[in-house]
Amino acid sequence: MAINSVIVNDTTLRDGEQTAGVAFTTEERIAIASALAAAGVPEMEVGIPVMGPEEHESILAIAQLGLPSRLMAWGRMCDADLKAVASCGVNIVNLSIPVSDIQIRHKLGQDREWVLKTITHFVCMGLDLGMDVCVGGEDASRADVEFLLSVVDAAQVAGARRFRFADTLGLLDPFTTYKRIAQLREASDLELEMHAHNDLGLATANTLAAVLAGATHINTTVNGLGERAGNAALEESVTALHHLYNFETHIDTRHFPDISRLVSIASGRPIPANKSIVGEAVFSHESGIHVDGLIKNPLNYQGVNPETVGRSHKLVLGKHSGSSAVMEAYAGIGIVLTEFEAKAMLARIREHAVANKQAPSATDLERFYLEALPRALAHS
Repeated sequence: MAINSVIVNDTTLRDGEQTAGVAFTTEERIAIASALAAAGVPEMEVGIPVMGPEEHESILAIAQLGLPSRLMAWGRMCDADLKAVASCGVNIVNLSIPVSDIQIRHKLGQDREWVLKTITHFVCMGLDLGMDVCVGGEDASRADVEFLLSVVDAAQVAGARRFRFADTLGLLDPFTTYKRIAQLREASDLELEMHAHNDLGLATANTLAAVLAGATHINTTVNGLGERAGNAALEESVTALHHLYNFETHIDTRHFPDISRLVSIASGRPIPANKSIVGEAVFSHESGIHVDGLIKNPLNYQGVNPETVGRSHKLVLGKHSGSSAVMEAYAGIGIVLTEFEAKAMLARIREHAVANKQAPSATDLERFYLEALPRALAHS
């Protein structure tokens, strides 16, 4: 089977940091960029230079690391932003401009013709400054389709290499996303980058739909950080592309747990236990039927091999456990139980789980064995 490829442009250090209340130090930004590069992330959007000297110096510090990843900085289509980007050592600039009528009129106070002329002017200026240019279509998901095609055409004629389709408010579904990206793909030879927000919980699904429709690049953030409900999560998007569609990203997914923890600490945002791929609980199993099946053959209940994303299966004892899990857990602490003995332990384990809302520890298991087993045997 032929392997298609897609380029991940991770924007944890730009849009991820725009999460309300999140602010990275320069040291944290360098650590995150280095970790992403070590995992093989090919592109990163690393900040907004015009924000001020501290942001500018932080971006410059990342650029001076000499990482193998291409670096992008974000700016509006205006002189100040473009000049700030030009002096911070990045490879490519994303110049953002609203393309929906509501934002053109009520945010910019302009019209469509002004937008097209502005794109032409600033793309040419960016090229003159020696940078590759991506035109960022803010609120593209609410733009008139015919006008959006005109925007992409203007960007291509001016010399841009990429157009970013931003679902700024996270309003799309995968079916509409596929249709929109397919229309752009048919009309243009530009690189197409999908920027999905997660307001309806569909950012990853919309990102996958965009890739299947012909997007060459996707934006992601570690742990799905980002404004409001966040962006498409790096770990979800890449793992799904690998396992569902056999797409190549050249990213080593075994790095995901470490990167996730690093960003969680730096952002002050804990990782939910049920967060796909990186959550503490996502490869944990309690149900007796599932655990018995896993012990017999992991493929019985394994959709993604946890080792491919730096994880491992964890068997948890609780209310829904069965004797197979009990025997496995006790074997782990050096106690071999018979089927009869395992069943004798189950009632005590279930009682503990209900009362304490957590699995018993190895010490608890040993205590249960010493306390309950003699009484169980006496009544057998």
